[in-house]
Amino acid sequence: MQHAELVKRVIRAYDDPVVRAYCQVRFRILHQRFMREIEQYLPARGVTLDVGCGFGLFSLYFAIKSPGRSILGIDLDSRRIQMATCAAQRLGLRSANYQTIDAQLFRLDQPIDAAYMLDIVHHIPRESVRPLLEQIHDRLPTGAPLIVKDIGRRPAWKMGFTWLLDKLVDFKAPVSYWEVEELRTLLTAVGFDVKCHSMVDYLPYSHELFIGHKS
Repeated sequence: MQHAELVKRVIRAYDDPVVRAYCQVRFRILHQRFMREIEQYLPARGVTLDVGCGFGLFSLYFAIKSPGRSILGIDLDSRRIQMATCAAQRLGLRSANYQTIDAQLFRLDQPIDAAYMLDIVHHIPRESVRPLLEQIHDRLPTGAPLIVKDIGRRPAWKMGFTWLLDKLVDFKAPVSYWEVEELRTLLTAVGFDVKCHSMVDYLPYSHELFIGHKS
């Protein structure tokens, strides 16, 4: 299935027009090139954890792309989890499952084969980021990937643009962007071999991609 058709299929799985509009915006921000770049690191089979899955649009996308891939999405917003579950049911996806879990209190009993965090680190209180990363690290086998896409602090004007949009979406939500080296150092300290690079976009976002593998 072509990218545009897949995106339309995912968006049509939601009833709420506001959520559909949100999904369209998110898929414009993380467009085809970015989705392809992120997906290349995810295994085609096994369980992949989506931390801060929201309405589940990216997990649905990745689940459709590889039928052997199971996605477990977690988010603290029970309404979003309910909508993600309904969307998966409409799409006939048994491989996408969701749980209401606060990432700050994250505990997972089952092992996982991969994990990703897309634009969620800057919404988590700083003191909670390391415990979350450690929990993910403990559930991954050696060599398994953790993919983190977040917003860097430089250039400052791009960070400012992103901050304004974050506040427009939810003015009360905390926002704390990390320096690239600071987050890379933390991932390394937790036990990941890390590579990172900027993701150049036609939109003024300071995208940063961290590719970690459990050492």
